[in-house]
Amino acid sequence: MATYMLNGTENLTLTRVVSPANPKFLSSRPKINFAMKRAPKMVGPRCSLSSSRPVSQPRFIQHKKEAFWFYRFLSIVYDHVINPGHWTEDMRDDALEPADLYSKKLKTVDVGGGTGFTTLGIVKHVDPKNVTILDQSPHQLAKAREKEPLKECTIIEGDAEDLPFPTDTFDRYISAGSIEYWPDPQRGIKEAYRVLRLGGLACLIGPVYPTFWLSRFFADMWMLFPKEEEYIEWFKKAGFQDVKIKRIGPKWYRGVRRHGLIMGCSVTGVKRQSGDSPLELGPKKEDVSKPVNPFVFLMRFILGTIAAAYYVLVPIYMWIKDQIVPKGQPI
Repeated sequence: MATYMLNGTENLTLTRVVSPANPKFLSSRPKINFAMKRAPKMVGPRCSLSSSRPVSQPRFIQHKKEAFWFYRFLSIVYDHVINPGHWTEDMRDDALEPADLYSKKLKTVDVGGGTGFTTLGIVKHVDPKNVTILDQSPHQLAKAREKEPLKECTIIEGDAEDLPFPTDTFDRYISAGSIEYWPDPQRGIKEAYRVLRLGGLACLIGPVYPTFWLSRFFADMWMLFPKEEEYIEWFKKAGFQDVKIKRIGPKWYRGVRRHGLIMGCSVTGVKRQSGDSPLELGPKKEDVSKPVNPFVFLMRFILGTIAAAYYVLVPIYMWIKDQIVPKGQPI
């Protein structure tokens, strides 16, 4: 079972609620204290409540066009370079557990499904004929189409912030490693609510803001690393109820989220009313139809790629530390 990730904050305390039925969940509703007081002393470094760069200001690869070309090249090595360090099979299966994929008949959509790595975990429980994979990158989806267990899945190109599905369509909404690239994460989660049926469940798996200063610097350059409380707020604003968060990490990661990994938590929420989300939003933050200055695009792409390279090195560094530092000591 993967280790839970710790993400310290100055003014928020997440209390772990243990119950015989579901001992792994962190309940968000009764245990969040937003009072402006210092939280109890925690082991390991802490980070401020807000990122040094606001969520409303997209990072370098948090624009759809940069992300498109970023994955044009990353798709070639994604399954062999990114997954082994940040999104392993044991992490995937652990993160999907809260999605409650109890039936082969569940109509499920994997938003930002990319190469289909997460979908491979979904089809262990759901008939591939009932699974839809959506991603904006044709290069990532080409990799998914090559995987034999996914041959019967529906695979389409699409935008997570403007899903091409009718309201009240799916029983399960899954998205892993996609929110990092959404210019407007609240809009994407609102869409998750809309396309789910009454009683449907959304499971969003993504990164958590790191606590080490250098990792924070590169995170703010590269893509969106939300706080745990931001995930909870987005889900609740979209209309989800029973919002819960589960921390995830590879087996060798010892719980202190100092340096940061790409995948850090699994957030779930239930749709209790049919129809669209009660949340009203204005126009999209990013209009992909507008022309882009080539020089600006190139600079953003280069800087974002440099920042991404740092996060390729993080799991290598952490793995070496795990081999050297005596077991039982935080790394």
